[in-house]
Amino acid sequence: MTAIEQSSAVGPDRVVAVVGTGTMGQGIAQVALVAGHPVRLYDAVPGRAREAAAALAARLERLVEKGRIASAERDAALARLHPAEELTELADAALVVEAVLEQLDVKRELFTAIEEIVAEDCLLATNTSSLSVTAVAGALRHPGRFVGLHFFNPAPLLPLVEVVSGFATEEAAATRAYETAKAWGKTPVRCADTPGFLVNRIARPFYAEAFAVYEERGADPATIDAVLRESGGFAMGPFELTDLIGQDVNEAVTRSVWESFFQSPKFTPSLAQRRLVESGLHGRKSGRGWYAYGDGAVRPEPHTAEPADAPAAVTVVGDLGPAAELVAMMREAGVEVQTVESGGPYIGLPGDGQLVPADGRTSVEYADVVYFDLALDYRGATRIALSASEDTSTRAVSEAVGLFQKLGKKVSVIGDVPGMIVARTVAMLADLAADAVARGVATPEDVDTAMRLGVNYPLGPVEWSRGLGQDWAYDLLSAMHERCPTGRYAPSLALYRQSYSNGEETAS
Repeated sequence: MTAIEQSSAVGPDRVVAVVGTGTMGQGIAQVALVAGHPVRLYDAVPGRAREAAAALAARLERLVEKGRIASAERDAALARLHPAEELTELADAALVVEAVLEQLDVKRELFTAIEEIVAEDCLLATNTSSLSVTAVAGALRHPGRFVGLHFFNPAPLLPLVEVVSGFATEEAAATRAYETAKAWGKTPVRCADTPGFLVNRIARPFYAEAFAVYEERGADPATIDAVLRESGGFAMGPFELTDLIGQDVNEAVTRSVWESFFQSPKFTPSLAQRRLVESGLHGRKSGRGWYAYGDGAVRPEPHTAEPADAPAAVTVVGDLGPAAELVAMMREAGVEVQTVESGGPYIGLPGDGQLVPADGRTSVEYADVVYFDLALDYRGATRIALSASEDTSTRAVSEAVGLFQKLGKKVSVIGDVPGMIVARTVAMLADLAADAVARGVATPEDVDTAMRLGVNYPLGPVEWSRGLGQDWAYDLLSAMHERCPTGRYAPSLALYRQSYSNGEETAS
């Protein structure tokens, strides 16, 4: 056992040391400094700590200019800031946060040295985003006081902090780290030491499914981005977001999670993205990624269907589930709606075509079926995706397009891909979230908080899944798994149990 027995936050009178003075190190130091701590800055490269201290002073000056802190607060903070030339100057630290290179041997060597210097009650933390917290702590004599404190960039602005417990982390240490992040004005979430932690683990389908639809020739990047924004409610589409992050960075995280999960098909990287990285097309920073940037660059427009006539009357068969609001919307738009309780679910069109909610199947399997995608909010959505096969009649597609245009939506007609765009993405997010909760990685509440704050999702995947119904994600992924039996879409055991959670299945 270590000497860390108190579970309260590290007091503001205690020293916080930050090792590594890059963007993340400076950001974490600023957070601790503004929270009132004396802060020691250390970097192995001579002179870097002093340069970082000067950069922090400039940051605080900008906060004064924007009216976010008073000049007296700036002066008091700068008086507490100390660039350290030697590692031994961190001896009085109550908390050491490391933000150096993402190399296991470098981090292990660093913490082995730090352990010889600081007191036994000093909390040790790594800001790693891709390495195992357990592995980093593996060389320590007292790994119980070691935790992950994963801040998101920029650390002073983004509220989320993942507090990661390694295999040997003691509860008191994890609680103290959690309470300290909370005292700093952050929103901490607890999670076990799993590849990608919470955000980088659960977020993979947001990118992967979009890239898969593209590789399956279902739609172009601009259309996929538009559908996920305007129908799914996401702030950015995955193609534009990975261009912003950097294709090399995003692909490296995906590959790291995939390899850490022993190349699980759930996390298989995208070949199309790999080719982009190999070509040096890394996104905004290189001038081109999925899209072109710079002077004269023109952003491609999403595919939007031409105006079509709406049907005067339709028949709604069965319960449309998440799309049930469409019944009232159609009536409000002046479309005559008849309802049939049994069967379906689908919207019967005048030409005998059927408009069916995305369910993981494909149009080619049926006569004259047009699928429509999931929306976060069918009233609020400004765009809806439809899919049809080459065998689907022109009339059925035209009537489906016209119907949604009558409801005030732009319509994108995509290829006949199972699960479409939003539906397969949300189902996979729900599956990975359910699996993480079932394995004790985090609570449902912390999963949802992490995904809303860490990657700005409109809803947490657990909450979203509950709203869609206990069987929705399981049924859709089961249908996709039948059509793509690689294991990628096989529902997790957690999702299977969830689908039967009300005792609908009995032993025979």
